Amino acid sequence: MFIKKPIPLSDGFFILSTLQYPNMNGIMITTLEKLYEIYLNHRAISTDSRQIAPGCLFFALKGDNYNGNIYADAAIASGAAYAVIDDAAYDSNQALLVNDTLDMMQQLAHMHRMKTSIPVVAITGSNGKTTTKELLNAVLSEHYHVTATKGNLNNHIGVPLTLLSITDETQIAIIEMGANHQLEIEQLCSIAEPTHGLITNIGRAHLGGFGGYEGVIKAKSELYTWLRTSGGEAFVNVSNPLLIELSKGISRTLYGNQAGIYTEGYCRENKGTLELDWILPIGRIPVQTNLVGTYNFENVMAAICVGTYFNVSPAEIRSAISSYFPSNSRSQSMRTAHNSVILDAYNANPSSMRAAIENFSQMLTPNKMVILGDMLELGDESLAEHRAIVDLVKISGFSIVLVGPDFEKAAGGEFECFKTSDQACEWLLKKQIRDFTILVKGSRGIKMEKVLAAL
Repeated sequence: MFIKKPIPLSDGFFILSTLQYPNMNGIMITTLEKLYEIYLNHRAISTDSRQIAPGCLFFALKGDNYNGNIYADAAIASGAAYAVIDDAAYDSNQALLVNDTLDMMQQLAHMHRMKTSIPVVAITGSNGKTTTKELLNAVLSEHYHVTATKGNLNNHIGVPLTLLSITDETQIAIIEMGANHQLEIEQLCSIAEPTHGLITNIGRAHLGGFGGYEGVIKAKSELYTWLRTSGGEAFVNVSNPLLIELSKGISRTLYGNQAGIYTEGYCRENKGTLELDWILPIGRIPVQTNLVGTYNFENVMAAICVGTYFNVSPAEIRSAISSYFPSNSRSQSMRTAHNSVILDAYNANPSSMRAAIENFSQMLTPNKMVILGDMLELGDESLAEHRAIVDLVKISGFSIVLVGPDFEKAAGGEFECFKTSDQACEWLLKKQIRDFTILVKGSRGIKMEKVLAAL
């Protein structure tokens, strides 16, 4: 019989801790405490049997379309020290049987996090959270040993993996938290127990999963609820009335032009990269970034605020921000053989799409083109939101290419429309686009980066 004990982590949320299992037929049935002892000798974690580091722990996770237990033997054969499984049918000499592999990995991550007293900074928001996380990582790494979320691993799997990558040398951890349903941020906070938190903004993203904009507000503010209850510190943009209202009752450090972190931001004509004047008692500090668009201004201000809070010097902060280059198709400015391209194709929602288009409109350059892909997970509001974007670009004077069934419906026969990015790429190749400045943006699932081959 499996014996479980609930551990209360926050109001209404429990993690079930496996205590003791009897041995059955020689199978190694492990407890959380025993697994943690094993983990301390095998710190590398893998959830992909194709990417096994020698001596790692392989967690055989399951999903709707896959069963990691199947690959336990392959992971061990590739050098994993142990495979953590939840199906006794896949037992082997180096398998550790638990009731639920994902649950155990989350418990293990929580236990590891509670063994340290370092600051844990959580970041969430509708737009800009990954860029802000990368900027914070760059700034804080000037002065500290930082463990931060890699890439976009910000969900119920990625957060535990980040926590389990904290080493004895780590002085600050930065945990990005994403969500598309209610209570996900609450669950992630219960696992990571952040001491500090930052919400970049709350916009019209994942409307279908959250049940509309009010649902987005409720879900994102779960981070503030955690900080209010736990006595943590929030970093809040004073220029955002919604965040100011939601963060009442929390110890908070404000940034923005009405608070301690005063900055002025603008974009250079033609190139569109963001520049700042950071205003301090000692004078103005010019900060040149490699980020495209004034919509990144708030992300940079947040990094300056957090860096200042943790006593990183102005010179170090300036150096870190100026040296940061975006990647992963996030606000990347590039020159192809024939055109100038702004690639912002990792994610898209109505708020970020509108900001990108409005910023693009302000760039003083001839021959502008936008190639826009569908914004996903908008639920019943999808068609209306896509029509609003079509109306916005219709008056812009840009050359317009739209990709995806939602934009195709919203356009109503106007403009060049394609169901897939592959079809758009074929058309663009035939057109031989030359000497244009082009904004490419869309949700990750539309794979807008594919059109680069034609530009």
